[in-house]
Amino acid sequence: MPPLTKAQLQRQAEQLVDFVNKAPSPFHAVDVCRGWLRGAQFTELKEKQSWAGAIKPNGRYFFTRNGSSIVAFAVGGKFRPGNGVAVVAAHTDSPCLKLKPVSRKTSNGFLKVGVQVYGGGLWHTWFDRDLGVAGRVLVRDGAGGYVARLVAIEEPIMRIPSLAIHMDREANEAFKFNKETHLTPILATVGKALNDGEDGRKKEEEDGAAAAAPHHHPVLVERIARQLGVAPGDIADFELCLFDTQRAAIGGLCSELVQGARLDNLNSSYCAIEGLINSIGDGRALGEDSGVRLVALFDNEEVGSTSAYGANSALLEAALRRVQGSWDAAPASAFEESVAASFMISSDVTHAVHPNYSEKHEENHRPELQKGPAIKTNANQRYATTAVTSAILKDIAGRHGIPLQEFVVRNDSPCGSTIGPMLSAQLGIRTVDIGNPVLAMHSIREVCGADDVGLLVKLFEHFFAEFTAVDARVAVD
Repeated sequence: MPPLTKAQLQRQAEQLVDFVNKAPSPFHAVDVCRGWLRGAQFTELKEKQSWAGAIKPNGRYFFTRNGSSIVAFAVGGKFRPGNGVAVVAAHTDSPCLKLKPVSRKTSNGFLKVGVQVYGGGLWHTWFDRDLGVAGRVLVRDGAGGYVARLVAIEEPIMRIPSLAIHMDREANEAFKFNKETHLTPILATVGKALNDGEDGRKKEEEDGAAAAAPHHHPVLVERIARQLGVAPGDIADFELCLFDTQRAAIGGLCSELVQGARLDNLNSSYCAIEGLINSIGDGRALGEDSGVRLVALFDNEEVGSTSAYGANSALLEAALRRVQGSWDAAPASAFEESVAASFMISSDVTHAVHPNYSEKHEENHRPELQKGPAIKTNANQRYATTAVTSAILKDIAGRHGIPLQEFVVRNDSPCGSTIGPMLSAQLGIRTVDIGNPVLAMHSIREVCGADDVGLLVKLFEHFFAEFTAVDARVAVD
């Protein structure tokens, strides 16, 4: 197969940019993926319903949990219960600021919004940015029920202003701030928000009492309601996060960079879904496959994954058990046999070597932008990569000219982790940790290589299509 052309690489980078701009929250990310999968003839399943008889050879399926995690899979035409599953796992969430249950604050002529820090953000980068708000809103349907609606206000309605240098002469040497008191966005001036008078203040109080979310500024609730086309009183509750309204874009003098928010880890999420869909094509190759191709995108990785829809839940195990058990005459040990024959790529972005801080990297493990995804290894099991899993991936990549890099953290530096080790331990599944290199990880604006996007998509595409054949040549246990 010929290498990717410049036009193909550019197209993949542009599609990632489009995905990031359409996905200011995990709920939006899953919703976009749902649309792609439906367009590729995937059938939506419901966890509350039986899958017996619903899954068939050559079938394509997906389901969501909480609206913020999604699992998609395609069944080979020659699949039998107990056969292996080729898995790519990533996450939909990113560090951000989330509205508190009671967010209504007022101070010195400003309406402020109380927020919680979510994950380990590089919080100083959130100062002086134009911020919108996005997420999920629970709306009363008029018949005693509730429906979840997505909202994204892209106008810069919030901002966290910096303190002037004149009032903090040491800010350029050591910018310090309190996350509770200083990292609080302003929403509006009191005078304008309350129509410049007592009548306006009384109206706000009356509207707030009538609205279903009285713990938030009524002007904010009204803005959300107007965006959704509902009455403020119809809003029962919401889960909202702040986001940078500056759109992601292709940058760099040679258009070689993707610059934007949430590349950790919408980069991997996009590449996983795109790789899965591309691997199926017209379905003929899938018809000859004896395994299952599966993508799992989880929420809450940035806060430890311990939730009903995070990687540290039974979500993936439940999906695998139901896939194996939905066939007639499936052996009792189908799940255990399948796990032993399966393989998972845990894909999360990795640290690119910083041109101004290269000493932060181990000298022989400095992933660069535009040189392909990096395999992540850690002797203390912060990553799940082994020699066997690395070799399998390198075999697939090598036959298609896809470059791979290596990343190991310095011994005198702490090592982050991914969903790879926890899923590998839970399921007993062979796992390799990889990811595209990025700069400014956990900043409000991150940077990755434009070509790396297409390279990772191609790697996943070939992994899904070829894993079963490659694995048949590996003898370990």
